[in-house]
Amino acid sequence: MSDALAPWNASLTLAEHSIIAYALSVAGLALFAFFVKSLVSTNEVTGRYRTGVYAGMCITGIAFLSYVLLVVEFAMGYERKGDLWVPNANAILSWAPRYFDWTVTVPLLVIELLAVATLAGAAARRLRAVGIAAAFLMISTGFIGGVVVDSGTNTGALWLWGVISGVFMVVLYVLVVYVVVKGRRDLADTEAAATLRNAGILLIITWMAYPIVFGLQGWGHGGAVITWMQVVLSAADIVAKVGFGSMIHKIAKIRSAVDVRDGVDTLPEALWISSEKRSEGVLPQVAPHTAATGQGTGTGERLGRH
Repeated sequence: MSDALAPWNASLTLAEHSIIAYALSVAGLALFAFFVKSLVSTNEVTGRYRTGVYAGMCITGIAFLSYVLLVVEFAMGYERKGDLWVPNANAILSWAPRYFDWTVTVPLLVIELLAVATLAGAAARRLRAVGIAAAFLMISTGFIGGVVVDSGTNTGALWLWGVISGVFMVVLYVLVVYVVVKGRRDLADTEAAATLRNAGILLIITWMAYPIVFGLQGWGHGGAVITWMQVVLSAADIVAKVGFGSMIHKIAKIRSAVDVRDGVDTLPEALWISSEKRSEGVLPQVAPHTAATGQGTGTGERLGRH
């Protein structure tokens, strides 16, 4: 098999090298920015939906570290020779860390989605287990064909493991569609239902970029194709992690506001979405007998000291 099938074996022009470095850097910075935003906004949602915020933080934090590694290895993996950047033995690491990232973050995307969905209890646990397993197997089987077997140069292995990976991808698609349809039926707030639908559609469309790029590895040759692969994957990561995460955060805030207004949950600060107040700040109530007991104990101690 020709080594040219592997994207990390293609030489790049000066322009192609610059474009890839730009795409990788922008994606990493976007992921870091959303990680910081998520970190400082955990108190904007009630505890019921906070798992989605934590999952989003983990996703963008892991992805940011992955892009730091991608940028470093990309810089180390190519040597300037005249008007070309020629790959060396480290060039494979300007691609492989994507799989390391996806193996963890795609299952977390499932957790992030289910955290704001309408499933609960045993049904949520079962669906979460299926989704995590399917996401992990989808990425790991793709990694076997795309990187492990003959360093990604075996076309037969590429397509075989690509098909196996695609089976698990179908399972994930069915899960996302089910969650979105059920959410639209169960959610009383139409804005939350519409945002959940849009988040599901965004995820389904964005995920399609990955098998397309994976397929390009089977026939694409030359720096131009490799450049497009890197740019598309970087853009898809921004959309799937930052764009999708923003929608999940919005759903969590909308549903939190509904719960606060209905007296189901509390949130110390007023909740705002797009400069529109959705709920007032409500503090948790302290049980009267607890307060009385605490006061009595304190008084007795004070009297005893006197």
